[in-house]
Amino acid sequence: MFDPTTLTGIHTYISLFAIAAGIAVVAGLVRGLDRPTTATTFLALAFLTSATGFLFPFNGVLPSHVVGAVAILVLLPAIYARSAAGLQGRWHGIYAGTAVASLYFLVFVAVAQAFAKVPALQAVAPTQGAPAFAVAQGVVLLAFIGLGFAAVRARPA
Repeated sequence: MFDPTTLTGIHTYISLFAIAAGIAVVAGLVRGLDRPTTATTFLALAFLTSATGFLFPFNGVLPSHVVGAVAILVLLPAIYARSAAGLQGRWHGIYAGTAVASLYFLVFVAVAQAFAKVPALQAVAPTQGAPAFAVAQGVVLLAFIGLGFAAVRARPA
C-alpha cells in the first residue's frame, strides 16, 4: 500500500492533528463547552491514528498493538455517546471521560516516541525502563486523571 516512510509520515501527521484537536476538545469539556465539529474531527483522527498503526509491517503482537486496540475500544463509547446518545444523561460523563482517555493514549504514545527519537531525551532515558521516562509518563498520567475528573464534572451550559 504505502512504503513505511510514507506511512510513518501520514500516521505521524494524523496523530499530531488528533492531539491538537483533542486538546481543544478537552479544554472545552473542562470549561463546560461543547465543540461538536472539533470533537467529531478529534474522534475521527484519533480512530485513524490507532487504525493506521496496524498497517505497519510486524511479526507478532507488540505493545503498540495493545495500546492501539485499547485506544480504539476507549473511542467506541465516546463515538456512541456523541453521535447516537446525543450526550444525554450519563452519556455526557461517559463521553467526557472517554474523550480525555483517548487523548491520553495519543499523548502517552507521543511521549514514548519523543523519548525514542529525540537525542536529548534519549540521553536522560535510553530505555523505557529509565526513571526519567517513568516520571514523565507518570506526570502525564496524573495530569490526565485530573483533566478527566474536571471534564466529567463540568456540564455544558
